Order: sequence, then structure tokens, then C-alpha cells
Amino acid sequence: MSPAHARPIAFTVAGFDPSSGAGITADLAVFAAQGCFGTSAITALTVQSTTGVRRVEPTDATLLRETLACLHEDLPPTGIKIGMLANAQLVSAVADYLRTLRAEGRAVPVVLDPVVASSSGCSLLDADGLLALQRDLLPLVDMVTPNTEELQLLTGQPCGDEPAIRAAMAVLCAEAPHVSVVATGGHRPEPNDVVLQDGAFHVLRGQKIVTRATHGTGCAFSSALLCGLLHGNDVIGAAERAKRYVEGAMLAAEPLGRGKGPMRLNWASTAL
Repeated sequence: MSPAHARPIAFTVAGFDPSSGAGITADLAVFAAQGCFGTSAITALTVQSTTGVRRVEPTDATLLRETLACLHEDLPPTGIKIGMLANAQLVSAVADYLRTLRAEGRAVPVVLDPVVASSSGCSLLDADGLLALQRDLLPLVDMVTPNTEELQLLTGQPCGDEPAIRAAMAVLCAEAPHVSVVATGGHRPEPNDVVLQDGAFHVLRGQKIVTRATHGTGCAFSSALLCGLLHGNDVIGAAERAKRYVEGAMLAAEPLGRGKGPMRLNWASTAL
């Protein structure tokens, strides 16, 4: 077990983005900027850049299971962020790992970013994987951070405005009452996030930022949210802190690439 004074170990289980705007590479950058030590297990290789995703190659589920077990034996996580899972076999591997973790009785916060499709429209989770995520994985996590499109897919409910978003969040929590939900709204006309915790709604007001640096905002938010929890913030405080971090990373970004560019994820190393 890590000594009490050691940095929190933040473990990301997600896909690999070679352009470093999202996925594993971005998660590890967020963890470093937020004062956590990052470990990772890759669920899929992707061919992508700022212009979009061209190809997805899921990791073998046996390899993922071995990676989870190997890291857990030597570097047991203080907290876990789950991102892209690609298919049902990978969802099952992660769910089995979380069941083992829960059986140990350790209080390890788990944040699920339900990555279903890229902003360019490429599918990042197949239909069987979505069903497995809803049935097997969602009950094992503590927080889930969908955008409105992901929330609609998870619940089958329309999410066209804030009342509809709140209703869909309530449906999601009806299936897993212990789970807190943050519906992110950075792409909406009013970029507010809505948090549902213990039956109460909270609105986190945002600022509209005009920029091309929007690649990986969901990944960065969920990773920063986990770091906030590991540093002792409550759910609302961690979500507010993560939202301000992402806004700062967008504002600090320099133009890179020909499409939706990356944020400057290390801006908070000295700012926070």
C-alpha cells in the first residue's frame, strides 16, 4: 500500500489517441497537471488526428484483463477514470475488475466517461458494448459524466433542453441510485453543466469560449473531476474545479493541427 503522503494514483482505462488531444495521452497529462501519478490500461488503438478518427482497433480483452491485474498488484489505484471501451468484451473485463476491487472493501472513487462516438461521428462503442455498459458497468461506478448526446443514448430519453436533460438524468439514476451524474453542456448555447447528486440538481455556470481547441474536453473534464475527488473535494466542488480547469485549458491553448485542436492541459500545473 502506498504511504499516506504519496501522490494519489489515478488510473485511466481508455483508448489511445496518437494526436494526444484525448484518451490515455490526455488523461495522463491531466493527472500530472493536477498533482496525481497516472497509470493506464489501453482499450483500443486509434488512427486519428485533430481532423477526426479514421480507424479503431480494440485491444484483446485478455490483454486488458492481464494489464488490470498487473497494475493492481503493484500500483493499486487511489481512483479510476474509465473512458472509451469499444466493445462488450472490454466492458466485461473492466466490470469484473471493479467487482474484485469492491470485494476488497477499498473506497476507490470510479468516474465513468461514457464515450460512445467521436465528434467526427466515428463509433467508439458498439451496440452490445453500450448494453453491457448500461447493465454491468454503470452500477459499479460512483460518477458518470455524459454529454447530452451520450445521456440520450444511455437513457433513450430526449435531451433537447435543460428540463429534458434533468428528466433523463433522473432516469439514469433510477437504474443506479448511488451514482452521481454530471451532464456536461460545453457544446450547448449556454455551456452549463448539471449535476445530480442524492436526488438534488446543481447547475454549474460556464462561459462560452470561441476556439478550435475543443478536442478531448470530455476526457479532460472527467479526469480532472477524479483528481478533484482524490484531493478531498466533494462531488460539487470537484465538478466545479474540473469545469474551471477545462475552461482554462481551452483559453490557454495555441493553434495546433488543421481541425479541432488540443487544449493546453498543463496550464494548471502552476495555476491551481
